[in-house]
Amino acid sequence: MSPRGVAIVDVRERLFAAAERVLAREGTAGLTNRAVTAEADCAKGLLYNHFADLDDFIAQLVLDRFERLAAEVRPLPEQAGHGDVRENLFRVALAMLGTQGPALTATAMSRQVVVERVRQAWEAGAPGPSAVEDALARYLEAEQRLGRIPAHADCGMLALALAGTVHHLRMHGSTQSDDNPRLIHRLVAALIAGPDAPAPSA
Repeated sequence: MSPRGVAIVDVRERLFAAAERVLAREGTAGLTNRAVTAEADCAKGLLYNHFADLDDFIAQLVLDRFERLAAEVRPLPEQAGHGDVRENLFRVALAMLGTQGPALTATAMSRQVVVERVRQAWEAGAPGPSAVEDALARYLEAEQRLGRIPAHADCGMLALALAGTVHHLRMHGSTQSDDNPRLIHRLVAALIAGPDAPAPSA
């Protein structure tokens, strides 16, 4: 355990990473202050030195992971014309799902205070699902201008469908499921037709 009086570098991230490991091992029910601080190998009171309570900790963890995701997805439109469109989207969708995405979402949704705090933060401008969806739409539109997405495709709806389905997997999927990559591959293939695919009939 970290000795008393010794500063811990980036204590928030240390606690966040510990919480994700606890979730992976024990699920939502196992996420307690004691479990997180023990996993982080630090004093039991450390979490409350940096967060108001466990609900605040979980809300900040959710917001932090969405902020990281938004930062990862933000440059996507600049990658238009490089690599395979489907593989680019597959990579982003896996990042959106996250290693502990379903478990973290289930934990947050089980605590009404956390849901409200996250909602308020997003309404105040914190990066959330809409930021990810917007980056996806702008990427698809850029690929469409290059002829790598059919001209008739509705890029905004494609982005919504991809983000919405990944959100569904976060809500109802399992971190232990080996099916998630396969499902996302199928999803991307179903959504993104080749540039020579016929336009849908009116």
